Amino acid sequence: MQALEVKSFLEARLPGVQVDVEGEGCNFQLNLISDELVALGPVKRQQQIYAHLNPWIADGSIHAVTMKFFSRADWAERS
Repeated sequence: MQALEVKSFLEARLPGVQVDVEGEGCNFQLNLISDELVALGPVKRQQQIYAHLNPWIADGSIHAVTMKFFSRADWAERS
Protein backbone atom coordinates (compact mmCIF):
# COMPACT_ATOMS: atom_id res chain seq x y z
CA MET A 1 0.00 0.00 0.00
CA GLN A 2 1.28 3.44 -0.90
CA ALA A 3 0.87 6.73 0.96
CA LEU A 4 -0.75 8.37 -2.07
CA GLU A 5 -3.39 5.65 -2.16
CA VAL A 6 -4.29 6.27 1.50
CA LYS A 7 -4.33 10.05 0.93
CA SER A 8 -6.62 9.83 -2.10
CA PHE A 9 -8.92 7.35 -0.41
CA LEU A 10 -9.44 9.46 2.72
CA GLU A 11 -9.75 12.79 0.92
CA ALA A 12 -12.45 11.31 -1.34
CA ARG A 13 -14.45 10.18 1.70
CA LEU A 14 -13.83 13.16 3.99
CA PRO A 15 -14.80 16.32 2.09
CA GLY A 16 -12.93 19.39 3.25
CA VAL A 17 -10.21 17.39 4.98
CA GLN A 18 -6.64 17.70 3.74
CA VAL A 19 -4.61 14.55 4.38
CA ASP A 20 -0.82 14.40 4.55
CA VAL A 21 0.45 10.81 4.73
CA GLU A 22 3.92 9.60 5.63
CA GLY A 23 5.02 5.99 5.50
CA GLU A 24 4.66 3.03 3.20
CA GLY A 25 3.85 -0.63 3.24
CA CYS A 26 1.50 -1.11 6.16
CA ASN A 27 2.59 1.64 8.60
CA PHE A 28 1.38 5.21 8.20
CA GLN A 29 1.45 8.55 9.98
CA LEU A 30 -1.61 10.62 9.06
CA ASN A 31 -1.66 14.39 9.44
CA LEU A 32 -5.28 15.42 9.09
CA ILE A 33 -5.94 19.09 8.48
CA SER A 34 -9.52 20.14 9.20
CA ASP A 35 -11.07 22.76 11.42
CA GLU A 36 -14.14 20.53 11.75
CA LEU A 37 -12.19 17.48 12.97
CA VAL A 38 -10.11 19.56 15.39
CA ALA A 39 -13.35 20.79 16.98
CA LEU A 40 -14.33 17.20 17.86
CA GLY A 41 -13.06 15.27 20.85
CA PRO A 42 -10.10 12.92 20.35
CA VAL A 43 -12.18 9.72 20.29
CA LYS A 44 -14.73 11.11 17.81
CA ARG A 45 -11.94 12.29 15.50
CA GLN A 46 -10.28 8.88 15.44
CA GLN A 47 -13.59 7.06 15.02
CA GLN A 48 -14.30 9.04 11.86
CA ILE A 49 -10.95 8.04 10.35
CA TYR A 50 -10.99 4.41 11.47
CA ALA A 51 -14.50 3.98 10.05
CA HIS A 52 -12.93 4.35 6.60
CA LEU A 53 -9.68 2.48 7.26
CA ASN A 54 -11.12 -0.56 9.08
CA PRO A 55 -11.48 -2.75 5.96
CA TRP A 56 -7.77 -2.24 5.17
CA ILE A 57 -6.81 -2.84 8.79
CA ALA A 58 -8.91 -6.01 8.89
CA ASP A 59 -7.30 -7.46 5.76
CA GLY A 60 -3.77 -6.54 6.89
CA SER A 61 -3.13 -3.91 4.20
CA ILE A 62 -2.63 -1.41 7.03
CA HIS A 63 -1.01 -2.58 10.23
CA ALA A 64 -0.27 0.60 12.17
CA VAL A 65 -1.73 4.09 11.93
CA THR A 66 -0.86 7.13 13.97
CA MET A 67 -2.87 10.31 13.59
CA LYS A 68 -2.27 13.96 14.28
CA PHE A 69 -4.98 16.54 13.79
CA PHE A 70 -4.36 20.17 12.85
CA SER A 71 -6.51 23.19 12.23
CA ARG A 72 -5.82 24.87 8.90
CA ALA A 73 -4.13 27.78 10.69
CA ASP A 74 -1.89 25.47 12.73
CA TRP A 75 -0.92 23.49 9.63
CA ALA A 76 -0.08 26.71 7.74
CA GLU A 77 2.24 27.77 10.57
CA ARG A 78 4.22 24.53 10.21
CA SER A 79 5.09 25.28 6.59
